[in-house]
Amino acid sequence: MNTKLGALALVGASAVVLAGCAGGSGAAPSEPETGDLTVWLVGADTPQTARDYLKETFESENEGWTLTIEEKTWADVSDTYTAALSSNDAPDVVEVGNTQALGFADAGLFADLSDIEGDLGAGADDLLPGLVDAGTYDGALYAAPYYAGGRIVFYSPEVVGDAVPETLEDYVAEGIALTTDTVSGIYAPGKDWYNALPYVWAYGGEIAVADGDTWDAQLSSPESVAGLELLQSVYTDASVAPVDGNERLGNIAFCAGEVGFLSSPAWAASNITGDWPWGDEAAGEEVSEGCPDTFGKDLAAFALPGLEAGETAPIFAGGSNVAVATKSDAPAKAKAALTIMLSEGYQQLLAEQGLTPGILSAAQYLPDTPIATAQAEALANSKFTPTSPNWAEVEAAQIIPDALVKIAQGGDVTQIATELDAAIEAILNG
Repeated sequence: MNTKLGALALVGASAVVLAGCAGGSGAAPSEPETGDLTVWLVGADTPQTARDYLKETFESENEGWTLTIEEKTWADVSDTYTAALSSNDAPDVVEVGNTQALGFADAGLFADLSDIEGDLGAGADDLLPGLVDAGTYDGALYAAPYYAGGRIVFYSPEVVGDAVPETLEDYVAEGIALTTDTVSGIYAPGKDWYNALPYVWAYGGEIAVADGDTWDAQLSSPESVAGLELLQSVYTDASVAPVDGNERLGNIAFCAGEVGFLSSPAWAASNITGDWPWGDEAAGEEVSEGCPDTFGKDLAAFALPGLEAGETAPIFAGGSNVAVATKSDAPAKAKAALTIMLSEGYQQLLAEQGLTPGILSAAQYLPDTPIATAQAEALANSKFTPTSPNWAEVEAAQIIPDALVKIAQGGDVTQIATELDAAIEAILNG
């Protein structure tokens, strides 16, 4: 979840962590009979129960083989994946952010999964459609859906009361009213671009749209500017979060009683309630002991509202995909491991921790909680970043966060958006 969702170093014109070029699924001439399969997972989102399930199931079904899971960071995805996947010591199975998929596919670093697509979950129709799109390159699947997540708005009734804002403008107005010198009515650090997108989309704006083979960036359109101007009022009047900061430590401020509304992935509820299911050994710096006795005690959440009452604002559909490295020296075994990761038994363990599973048949195992309900409502109106193989380069260049920092500092929105459009087009059409 992302957020989980970072960018990645490029090979040639582009590189993201996802698919491989056509024909990349061919097995090595002589695949070893025994060995150790290496699986790279990013961050602590995958619960230990699922990690154990994968290792135990794979090793029981593949005599003479062991499976080793290595945990990477989103910075690794951006900075080291390309070199590792290009080497003769490549990992076998890797997790990547869904926005990174097309770049890795275009760079030829992932194997074609078409031959096992029907074996994933209950079949191809069981795969989460949005993440299928993220993992599909040139008509073939190169990275399978792993899990999805959506941002919802957390709040403590003790801080903001029980009333839920009906519209996006009501939400901003209430956030402004809650703000003091030390309290962010809406926690909005300047570099948190995933939480900025709903403001653009709610007003009918877009990041960029394809016109034939050309991408037309549209953040300077009247619709996008209207959303960015509302966002600017959040930065300047409803938030005391670091202007040049990111969203990672929002839960810490929330538990300090310094936040009214916190938009964060649904799984992050554990960082507030203290019910962190993965164990302390998996906790990163953004994970705290929570505040189960204070602001996390009656934690509540809602889907970000849209412009009209009864509507939700479109949110970014975050998540991860999993792929087999083109240079795996045991591609058949790697595909066997990936098939386990897309099985109902494995995906159930993800769902039980609040991660929207990559297969539709496992959605029945999602918790029946208000937070899970809010996430489902939010994801029902979700959008994706431009589906260009060059999109990862846009993320890697950090031009969107940098532009948002300028907006948060009170800069001219139209001018900043116009300059950003030119930079996006230069990359997408380069």
